[in-house]
Amino acid sequence: MTTHRKHIFALGLMLGTCLGDILAADPAVDWASAQLVTVQLVDDHFVPDKLVFRRGVPYRLHMENGGADIHDFTAPEFFNAIAIHNPEVLERTRKDEVSLQPKEQKDLYFVAQKPGVYRLVCVNHDWDNMVGEITIE
Repeated sequence: MTTHRKHIFALGLMLGTCLGDILAADPAVDWASAQLVTVQLVDDHFVPDKLVFRRGVPYRLHMENGGADIHDFTAPEFFNAIAIHNPEVLERTRKDEVSLQPKEQKDLYFVAQKPGVYRLVCVNHDWDNMVGEITIE
């Protein structure tokens, strides 16, 4: 391997490690004491439809589908602004949403990292105004 390729390889490893650190939540976090926030996905609306999180705080976002249809908690920019502790709750094909069958419940553990206002939508029912807003302060 040439010196140039070694440097590029080392840089790639460093970037991958840094990116992994950014994306993975701090293992020292006490997830048992994470702040609980509950949102219900009911037919064609989120309750509440405005969520607020503080940067650096660990959360347990409890999602309940109280409706008769499949609902999605889709927020690509929000998912890019948090460090997720349990990524297995995300959809396998789309890492920017959580899908819930009728009467299903899921918990997402995360630490909010990047302040901003983010759009929340149910991709199956956005046409019926099933949208919301997420703020990280």
